Parts: sequence; structure tokens; C-alpha cells
Amino acid sequence: MGITRQMAAPGVAEVVIDVPPVNALTVRGWYELADALRSAGADPQTRVVVLRAEGRGFSAGVDIKEMQRTSGFDALIGANRGCSAAFAAVYECEVPVIAAVQGFCLGGGIGLVGNADIIVACDDATFGLPEVDRGALGAATHLARLVPQHLMRAMVYTCRTATAGQLHHYGSVLEVVPRDRLRDAALGVAAQIAAKDPYVIRCAKESLNGIDPVDVKRSYRFEQGFTFELNLSGAGDAHRDAFLGEETAGPEA
Repeated sequence: MGITRQMAAPGVAEVVIDVPPVNALTVRGWYELADALRSAGADPQTRVVVLRAEGRGFSAGVDIKEMQRTSGFDALIGANRGCSAAFAAVYECEVPVIAAVQGFCLGGGIGLVGNADIIVACDDATFGLPEVDRGALGAATHLARLVPQHLMRAMVYTCRTATAGQLHHYGSVLEVVPRDRLRDAALGVAAQIAAKDPYVIRCAKESLNGIDPVDVKRSYRFEQGFTFELNLSGAGDAHRDAFLGEETAGPEA
């Protein structure tokens, strides 16, 4: 369990998030994920990376319990920097990254998936940012890469989610498959990329990042500034404490 990396097939590296019960990552977990992605992309044997998760959901984002049991601002700062590092590791990976998404994809999960090159999702996958309900902001930068502008705004303000089917309609999800076919579907797309000239594929990844209209790192960092403001005002702690006090079976975000 934790963050693991392996070669799933020739040229295909697989990075897996397995942190029960809901794949909410601690500060250390975000940095471990960033390291796994960067090392996978730097390996000359890697031609494509599949990022996936075990369990009922892809990611519930930040481990709020860790944040609330840590005095001072160290956990908040660590989570913000760790998320930034992991999101950047997806975006800057030297080869294409395919995200395979099941169940819930929330908060920091949106940052990972929104920065991926290709998304394959199972038919029960949902995507959302509950940040407003947690007294925080962030990853709207990445949600804007998944859904149209006005829907993104509505999702941020209301904390509503979008389905894999909706994202497939918008073109941001390549394939929607049953859960038991998710890994195979992601590896199938990966095999198509791995069969290409690796030098050309690495150049293609760099060139596509170079023509991106939004600097995702700077944009996300701007959003994070408001999370710090909300925390200093007391709103962040109040909303996180309320969330942890709720008797709900829903995932952390």
C-alpha cells in the first residue's frame, strides 16, 4: 500500500495510489507521488505512464485529519506545496501520463487528473471540487481543463460533481468503461503510445506543454494564496473542523 511504481508492460510505467480508506494523501504522500511520477518519466525505458488507484475511489484529495491534528501552519503549507509538486510532476512528466479514474475524484484528485495528458474513466467515476465547503480554494485551474468555463464556475460555487459521461461528452475523457475494464483500457491506450518512436513522443509532450495557453503552475499557485487567506481568517479551520465532525460515509477531500 502507499505509492508504488512498476513496469506494467514494455515501455509502460504504472504508478498506483493505494492509501485506504479513500486515497486521501498526507503531506508525505503527495511528495512520494511526485517522486514516483518524476522518476518514472526520467527512466529512459519509460514511454508512457499510467496513473491509477486502488479502492473505491481515485482520490479524495488532502488528508484533512492530518491537517487538523497538526498545530500551527506546517501541515497546511506542506499540503499546498506537496499538491503543487505532485500536480507539476504529472504535467512536467517527460512522457504522456494517462489517468485511470474510478469512483470519486475530488480536490487534489482533480489537480492530478486535470494535468494528465489522457483520461480513461469507469462509468461510476465522478469529478468535483468540494473546496468551498472546506474553507479552501484550489484546482479550479485543473477543473477548467476538464469542463467548460461556466460549468467549472458552477461546480466551484456549488460543489456539485460531474460524471465521467459528461466529461466524455466534453472530450476531456477519452473512454468510459466498466470498472473491471478500467486498467486494461488504460493499458491499451498506453500500448498504442509505447509503440511510437520514444524520442518523438517525448518531443511531442514538451511541445504540447509549450503551446499551453495557461501556465498551470502559476495559476494554481495564485489560487493557493486564497487558501492561506481563508486559513488566516479562521474560515479554513472552521470548515475543516465541521467536516470532520460530520457523521458521513463520504470521502475526505
